[in-house]
Amino acid sequence: MRVAISTDRDNVSAHFGRCPTFTIVDIKDGKVIKKESLENPGHEPGFIPQFLHERGVECIVTGGMGMRATGFFKEFGIQAIVGISGKINEVIEKLAQGKLEGGESLCHPGAGKGYGLDKNQCDHPHQDKCEY
Repeated sequence: MRVAISTDRDNVSAHFGRCPTFTIVDIKDGKVIKKESLENPGHEPGFIPQFLHERGVECIVTGGMGMRATGFFKEFGIQAIVGISGKINEVIEKLAQGKLEGGESLCHPGAGKGYGLDKNQCDHPHQDKCEY
């Protein structure tokens, strides 16, 4: 299975579309066989689902996304697991073990706005400021 994880440094990003990078992980028989990082190509409705689909992604893991984005991923046959936070390596380990459980989306209407170079507040519950 090929999984994309919205990534902000070494944490899962709270908003899939505004993350700086995606960590792409190939998992087979409970083992990580490949891991790479892709720059976010830009946040535009429907573009990221198509971009990830073209790269063989079958599942996206993120803190949150809106209902419209969830629909776009579904159109491309990509499962969305939302409500995820924490360190990327811990999330990958749970994925490999089949123990990752999603929850409520951390993304609320307008929550992705303002994400970018000027951002100085971190979305991760265990940090007050990101180190940029």
